[in-house]
Amino acid sequence: MRLVVGLGNPGPEYESTRHNVGFDVVDHLARREGVLFEPARSLERFEGPTAFTCARLHEPDALLVRPATFMNRSGSVLPALLAWAGAEPAACLVVLDDLDLPLAKLRLRPHGSSGGHNGLESILHSLGTDRVPRLRVGIGRSRTDAARHVLARFAEDERGAIDRAVAEAAEAAFAWLVSGDLEACMTRFHSRWNQGTEQ
Repeated sequence: MRLVVGLGNPGPEYESTRHNVGFDVVDHLARREGVLFEPARSLERFEGPTAFTCARLHEPDALLVRPATFMNRSGSVLPALLAWAGAEPAACLVVLDDLDLPLAKLRLRPHGSSGGHNGLESILHSLGTDRVPRLRVGIGRSRTDAARHVLARFAEDERGAIDRAVAEAAEAAFAWLVSGDLEACMTRFHSRWNQGTEQ
């Protein structure tokens, strides 16, 4: 089984904010595949922390996960979830927002540092490794306060670009779930995403 973990903050006040774009990607994928997010207790024989919702895919065998902790504690549910799934950290794709990428730019990586993202830092710390694949969605850098920027909603003139990026990210995540070959997905999708942009 493989997992796609979208990062965000729980609660209606955070919906559609820049920091919740990871949630938006897994939500889009769940809608596309016709599955619903359910409470953690819906997982048979799972006995770990239940601060998450999940949607189960069967073809391929996969779990979409939305941690229900706040961003800085995103990793707390993952060790038990991976143990339940019989999966290694490399079988868990984390989808997150990135201040350092231009708006709607996407980037897949097999491992690396947190890049200062507290949610990813929590995951790497909880799992004890940086060998965790991640799909970053650019939210653009703030000209003012970064903390305020990530908790703000996208402007109307940004909405079309970010909606397209969310759909592309969901497609890439699904392709990885099917194949398990991150390098092939990076080759396929980065070439598409970089068309018409500077390398």
